[in-house]
Amino acid sequence: MANRLEGQVGVITGGASGIGLACARRYVTEGARVVLGDRNPDALAAAAAELGAAVVSEQVDVTVEADVERLVARAVTEFGGLDVAVNAAGFGTFGFIADHPVDEWRAVIDTCLTGVMLSVKHEGRIMRDAGHGAIVNIVSINARVPAEGMSAYCCAKAGVEMLTRCAAMELGPSGVRVAGIGPGFIDTPMTAFTQVVPAIRDAYLASTPLGRAGQPEDVADAALFLVSEDGRWVSGDTLFVDGASMNKAYPELHKLVGA
Repeated sequence: MANRLEGQVGVITGGASGIGLACARRYVTEGARVVLGDRNPDALAAAAAELGAAVVSEQVDVTVEADVERLVARAVTEFGGLDVAVNAAGFGTFGFIADHPVDEWRAVIDTCLTGVMLSVKHEGRIMRDAGHGAIVNIVSINARVPAEGMSAYCCAKAGVEMLTRCAAMELGPSGVRVAGIGPGFIDTPMTAFTQVVPAIRDAYLASTPLGRAGQPEDVADAALFLVSEDGRWVSGDTLFVDGASMNKAYPELHKLVGA
């Protein structure tokens, strides 16, 4: 099956690398035109050059509402509407609660949670008025699996999962679906640090029953399903794409640093 998104228009935040870029590639392959948003101008330029005329890009900071509004409006002005969206912008820090700098905490919450809220807000408005649409929020297994030293990220992602459920309830009567994807350990720029200390990567793989790191394409395939007609009855839930790692304890990263 091909061209499942033929004629559709999408917005992807965090679209210049990792999971966001993989989703953009998948959507374009399936016939969509996509507006990529990211705060990294060089990566944006490279992604746009790779994907060609089906893509335009906007440098945005998802914590700034005017940036998000401009990104979503670009889909309408450039391509005539908005049908699908993936909200993938996010990052994490490492720090124990008793010593966690509040500015780092706020930065993670602002990007991973508030940034998703702002994205859903403006994507949802356009889709609500059009009477159709599908939004995918990138959550994480850490929405449900606690990790020592990762409280900000865990709390932000737990918030995104609940935001997804609330948005699905509010937007569903207008024909708009909202779902989440909870990735496990995925090889992306955000997890590149695991290449530095082999013991950390080994611990992640040991906690993944399928025995390998996930790839951004594994998540992109799920994101395609959720916004396509195949996922037409899925809304308000999170699909975990994690190689069954949620069934095992999260690696104790703080014990492996310097191992």
